[in-house]
Amino acid sequence: MSKKTLSALTGKINILETHGTLEREISGFCVDSRVWQPGEMYIAQPGTHIDGHGYITELVDRGCPAVLHSKRLDTYDSGVTYLRVKDTRKALSPLADAYFGHPSGRLSVIGITGTDGKSSTVSFTHQLLEALGLASGFTSTVEYKTEDTIKKNPYRMSTPEAFEIHKLLAQMAENGKHYAVIESTSHGLSYRYSRLADVEYHTAVLTNITHEHLEFHGTIERYADDKANLFRQLKAKEGLPPAAIMRAEEPFADVFTSAYPGPWLTYSLTDPGADAFAYDIQETGSGLTFTLSHGGNEYKCGAPLAGSFNVANVLAAFLAVISSTGIPAARVTKAISSLKGVKGRMETIICGQKFKAIVDYAHSPGSFEKILPVIKSAANGRLIILFGSAGERDTAKRQLQGRVADAYADIIVLSDEDPRGEVPMDILNEIALGCTAKKAGSSLFLIPDREAGIRHALSLAKDTDTVLFLGKGHESTILYKDGPIPWDESAAVRKALRDMGYTGDTTR
Repeated sequence: MSKKTLSALTGKINILETHGTLEREISGFCVDSRVWQPGEMYIAQPGTHIDGHGYITELVDRGCPAVLHSKRLDTYDSGVTYLRVKDTRKALSPLADAYFGHPSGRLSVIGITGTDGKSSTVSFTHQLLEALGLASGFTSTVEYKTEDTIKKNPYRMSTPEAFEIHKLLAQMAENGKHYAVIESTSHGLSYRYSRLADVEYHTAVLTNITHEHLEFHGTIERYADDKANLFRQLKAKEGLPPAAIMRAEEPFADVFTSAYPGPWLTYSLTDPGADAFAYDIQETGSGLTFTLSHGGNEYKCGAPLAGSFNVANVLAAFLAVISSTGIPAARVTKAISSLKGVKGRMETIICGQKFKAIVDYAHSPGSFEKILPVIKSAANGRLIILFGSAGERDTAKRQLQGRVADAYADIIVLSDEDPRGEVPMDILNEIALGCTAKKAGSSLFLIPDREAGIRHALSLAKDTDTVLFLGKGHESTILYKDGPIPWDESAAVRKALRDMGYTGDTTR
């Protein structure tokens, strides 16, 4: 990695105190002392459990050339440059942007935010761009692409630190990508973290706002306003005006139109007056078909996707593509037929069993309200649902999750999602408070061990039933007090089915 002098990188940050020369060169940034590499500047961040300032001396002894910190230090090594700022998290974003030469300015960046549907909308937008012959990269909770192949997202965070974001954008630009589709989370957009604060967006999409991450944002109004930062960062690109897109029915629309007063595009499955309106939606064993109304024209569309709610994500991607490229709608609608689903998103597991087994990432009350009516209406028999709730996160949503599941499920199995430092059974008991229509031992089961929970849920299924596994989707670990354990939800379901004697192996 190339080296840059601190003097070339610090023009946009307010330095309160300097010890050492600004002409010192660095080869990158590090926020985790455990993975520091020689030449990198250490960014000392105060955390929930650990304060990064406590590792400064250790890294200086190992040869760290520069330190960014917010607390006053007792000693300063003469061979190291120390920069004190008010907030190291906020300072990292402009530093990273400068280090990589403002990569978002070399791309047409499409940001996707919202509570539910972000990863699918990112994927659909990227797929449409590629189907139209437009070189595109993307980052999402599930995957990312900066070159020619799609890779699994190695970060536990949907939006990684600012340094990683700008590095990925730089790789896209260097590899000839013209478009970048970025899943933009509320944590990343919040000015408390400022991971995305220096990304230049041209197009922004809001999928929806429902109850999520209030342990961080405090209120749903603050949560919505933090997401609205995406729209505050919009800029024109290559002769095309900025584009702002959301559902016609969004209850928090005023928050977003206040943040961005320019023209808005809307999409809907219920409002014919929206800029993109889908109707006559049909779901079959081979996928979805619907009619898309846009600009006075009607287009017959189809895609091999599951879940009629995915049509809304397709509409959002459709508007994002025509807005960011200027390509006529007729060409874009033809590309819809090539769309493919995302791993862990309405993924059907088929191993020869007669009942349905579906894996999905839905983990908020809002996402439950979106998918459960659809699954329930399509079910021929009973609906069995397995899910949990994250530890050390928004506790208020747990009973809400239980309440929504209780309204649609015939049987509920509660199992670990990511307990972290909490007692797993305590979390499940909180969810169970919302399951008032279920009886423990017959229609409600609390089984913390997720593998055991999956086996139990499948053992209850009859031929006409549907078993739905929610909350983990694509994720590769379950987080416990002592750290993460490897996890693959789809593989766990397949293994359980094989152990039950089913020998097929087809997944879609």
